[in-house]
Amino acid sequence: MRVKHLFILSLVAAATSARAQQVPAGDTVMKGATIEVLQSYKPQVKQAPKPEWIPQLPPADTTHPTFNYDVPQQSLYYTYSSLPLRPLALGKDPLALPYENYVKLGAGNLSTLYLDAGIGSIKGSLQGANYETAIHLHHISQSGSIDNEKTALSGIEAEGILHNDFSDWHALINVERNQYYYYGYDHDRFTYSANDVKQTYTTIRAVVDTKNKPDSNEKFTYNPSINASVYTAALNTTETTIGFNAPFMYRFDPAVQGQVSVLGAVTGLKTDLGTSNNNFIELLPGINVHTGGYSGHALLGFVAGESKGYVLPDIMAAYAIPDTKFGISAGWQSLLRRNTYEELSTENPYIFNAYTVTQSRSDELYAGLTGSVGNYLSFSGRASWWNYSGLPAFINEGPMTGDKQFVVLYDNTNALSLQLAARYKVADIWTAGATGTFYHFMNGSLPHVWNEPQIKIKGDFSVLLFHKLSVSAYLALMGGTYALDISGNTQTLAPAFDAGFGADYPLIKRLTVFGQVNNLFDDKYQRFYGYQAYGLNVYGGLRLKF
Repeated sequence: MRVKHLFILSLVAAATSARAQQVPAGDTVMKGATIEVLQSYKPQVKQAPKPEWIPQLPPADTTHPTFNYDVPQQSLYYTYSSLPLRPLALGKDPLALPYENYVKLGAGNLSTLYLDAGIGSIKGSLQGANYETAIHLHHISQSGSIDNEKTALSGIEAEGILHNDFSDWHALINVERNQYYYYGYDHDRFTYSANDVKQTYTTIRAVVDTKNKPDSNEKFTYNPSINASVYTAALNTTETTIGFNAPFMYRFDPAVQGQVSVLGAVTGLKTDLGTSNNNFIELLPGINVHTGGYSGHALLGFVAGESKGYVLPDIMAAYAIPDTKFGISAGWQSLLRRNTYEELSTENPYIFNAYTVTQSRSDELYAGLTGSVGNYLSFSGRASWWNYSGLPAFINEGPMTGDKQFVVLYDNTNALSLQLAARYKVADIWTAGATGTFYHFMNGSLPHVWNEPQIKIKGDFSVLLFHKLSVSAYLALMGGTYALDISGNTQTLAPAFDAGFGADYPLIKRLTVFGQVNNLFDDKYQRFYGYQAYGLNVYGGLRLKF
């Protein structure tokens, strides 16, 4: 059958070919032609892939920073800025600031004088190495409505970095002068001159550190530093500190890094009533792991303090949930707080200079959650259980002096805390955020953790409007603060509410006008018992860039 079919197909093909060759004379033969197919082409630039950021809690500070009550905002948000399109031959433009120096001057009610200035244009080369230097100068002084209710805060910071082929050297010098007055006494019963209640804190601090520049194949990095400071106050009070920190890291592979740090400080406090020492040295070995969706670290600090030894663990594990923008973490962190005079007076500038120097320990067991919703909203939360050994608390000095100063007591207590944060950010147009910290102290050796708010809520908002008008606003709420009155009775301070706003508008390219309103509702709240807030404060001025 197959042979028969092939034979028939061959006859048909031959007949068709012969007929095609025998064209009648009257027929027209189509000439050969070329057919062009045109297609509309629309060039398109391939969009650069936008990274999907998964917020994570910041890594733990392996140098064991001192604990303080003001928990920093932990909300994370990111801004992605793509490079402008350009022909490849032009290369990448170097980043250059149009104006690296500025002076900002202002004045307002409450006898407010305001100065903020910066110089960032000092840079160049020295023996084959590049250097850059920045200087910052600031001052603000205010005077309230009652006698001796005034402050003056000023300072200058100078910072420089020297870059060579192998390492970066960094140096920092700070000089600060903070002047306060003990105005928290009963003004109906006591009368003091300004010199009798004046307190001036002066700080001189210097820091030098260096870090190497490892290439992609080098596994060893280091960042040692030394620091020295002199802190002076009234009544012949002087506190000197010399400290060091020498961290060394070794990368075993891209996922595992080992580290060891040696750090310590020697501090001496001298007053008219005597001298005291506050020293420590710590060996901190550990390991850091980051692989896939897992990350964490395990550090163990061995500390020799002024009067005893400590073992301070810092263990954290985190997991980024696959195919989501959420992450969970948990850990145990122990910290040593030395309670130097500088630490305590920075937290409460109205304390008495004579106190018992006791080092404190805090242990925190925590679990956290971070995440984001859509492209603009990020949030974080952290629940903790605390054990404090020697937590400093402030109570009034006594009725004989009108309670104008505070003494330091130490509380052994437990606490539960909840820290929440959220931020919504749309490019560089506008952003809004809020943080809240809530503490519940229990089983303490003191009736309360005196003069410490147990509720702190903060919010901020900023927006860039037409013609580059920048507007910002803030609010703050504190509550749950216990104190002793002049008779020794427990008082619950009224909740503190503070809100304000500010604006900046460029008049010309280099000149900007600014205004600021603080304590918009004129709330005379008390952060520390007897020390009311200034109330409504309005000031403004000009900023010149050059």
